[in-house]
Amino acid sequence: MEWFKDWFDSPYYHILYKDRNFDEAEQFINNLLTFLKPETNSRFLDLGCGKGRHSVFLNKKKHKVVGLDLSPESITSASTFENTDLQFYVHDMRKVFRVNYFDYVLNLFTSFGYFENNRDDYATINALSKGLKPNGLVVLDFMNATKVISCLRQTETKHSEGIEFKIERNLENGFIVKQICFSDKGKNYCYHERVKALVLADFEKYFAANKLKIVHLFGNYNLQEFDKNTSDRLIIIAQKE
Repeated sequence: MEWFKDWFDSPYYHILYKDRNFDEAEQFINNLLTFLKPETNSRFLDLGCGKGRHSVFLNKKKHKVVGLDLSPESITSASTFENTDLQFYVHDMRKVFRVNYFDYVLNLFTSFGYFENNRDDYATINALSKGLKPNGLVVLDFMNATKVISCLRQTETKHSEGIEFKIERNLENGFIVKQICFSDKGKNYCYHERVKALVLADFEKYFAANKLKIVHLFGNYNLQEFDKNTSDRLIIIAQKE
């Protein structure tokens, strides 16, 4: 089984990451909307939507939104927010969902780079490109792997809901690997995350092969200039040719 199918559908994934900064995330969405200036009722695809928080936020801004995620557990939770302009589906991002349909495709908060085979990365970019209308825009928000590797914190302990999560990080064969071990109710668990250490040159190849032209780069959620050595994020905006 691919690691993300198991881990993302686990309740412990949501326990570990429940304290993520959602205020910062919503501010990022606001900054994006201010920059993109989408027309009311624009069609957005939130690819890798999790439990749908950001899809709901986009919908409240008067846009039509579809959220896709591989985790049935997450989509079940997100579906409680559905309305005529907001739908959620279990879907593998490597597969085409709709063709020439969306004005914007968002892939946010490092929801990419999980696959062992480069063909799956190309398939994902191909699927999102096909989903866009001509001249539509994709926003892909990824970690800045260069900085992450230079500052890699190898061991860490986090406590959440009475559980002690012991985390180890390493660089293995081009992947940043996080091993997550803990005990709960008398049972021991170990999960791992493997995210490919992709850099801008990798995305340039993926996009060029799928008729997407990079038009803007940003280095953080305030949409400041990208610097490969100092930026926290690699945020790419590309247009379908």
